[in-house]
Amino acid sequence: MRHLRALCAIADTGSLHKAARQLGMTQPSLTTQLRRIENSLGAELFSRGRTGCRPTPLGRSLLSRARPLVADMAALVTETRAAAASADGPGLRVGSTASRALPGWLRGLRRRLPGAEVGLRMDVSANALLRTVAAGQLDVAFVHEVEGSPLRVPEGIKGRVLVAREPQFISMARDHPAAARPVVDLAELATDHWMVDPTVDGEWDGLRRVLGAAGIDPPLLHGDYHTAASMVVLGEAVAPCQPTSGPRDDMAIRPLRGDPLAVRLMLYARPGVPLDLAYAELADAYREVALGAAPYREWLRRRGAEGWVGSLLMTA
Repeated sequence: MRHLRALCAIADTGSLHKAARQLGMTQPSLTTQLRRIENSLGAELFSRGRTGCRPTPLGRSLLSRARPLVADMAALVTETRAAAASADGPGLRVGSTASRALPGWLRGLRRRLPGAEVGLRMDVSANALLRTVAAGQLDVAFVHEVEGSPLRVPEGIKGRVLVAREPQFISMARDHPAAARPVVDLAELATDHWMVDPTVDGEWDGLRRVLGAAGIDPPLLHGDYHTAASMVVLGEAVAPCQPTSGPRDDMAIRPLRGDPLAVRLMLYARPGVPLDLAYAELADAYREVALGAAPYREWLRRRGAEGWVGSLLMTA
């Protein structure tokens, strides 16, 4: 079934790169998987060209049989999970991309919903979480949308903006020359290796767009952000990071001049699930971590936004 889902994603997106992002995996991994499938069948399923991937006649024949199987399996999983959730009693199923506000949010929800089970599903892909909400497998999802790369929001789910534009800071080794300044220019990082996780929706495209607009073309590395932290500490790379990132003795976190990198933070819910309680607890948790991170607190102070994380937090 995993192979069939991969083939359908490639056909739907017309691109190995886009399909890999949709599936939450790297393009090299998907390319290897496709090659193994084709080798096992002894024939090509897609023709590759500069315009993307198109199914061959054999590929179209296989896809016509695969799509109903994938749809039936998705429906079966959705129905089974829904039945299991109702058998377990009342609760709240929460999804989230990575955020330092998450522990405080869960703590607040459990305090406000005594006796209810608050579950958690993490995913690097905001689009995958939104699809899970639309399928009824999650009640709410806290996600970020990279500026310039809109999320694919399924029809029927409702959302509310938490932070209209959260600046992304830069992490670097403590002894990096730019770490001596409170605000860093992109040009100061033009010769550094930059590390980005291409499986996070929009991050790769967003970073390339910002660097291109600044007229710099630094070498880029692909890897998850746990690996990136290790590379940053050793001085082998710099990496974008959330402004709420916690303090570390071996790493410097600084805002970028002009805030060229930014995301929008959103809370989504499936139909029938009220947003007010989850939103209020999330806003409190976000405010706590925002004001607890010294570089972000100073960034907010300079903009007169420290009191209630100012105009960043929208209440409607």
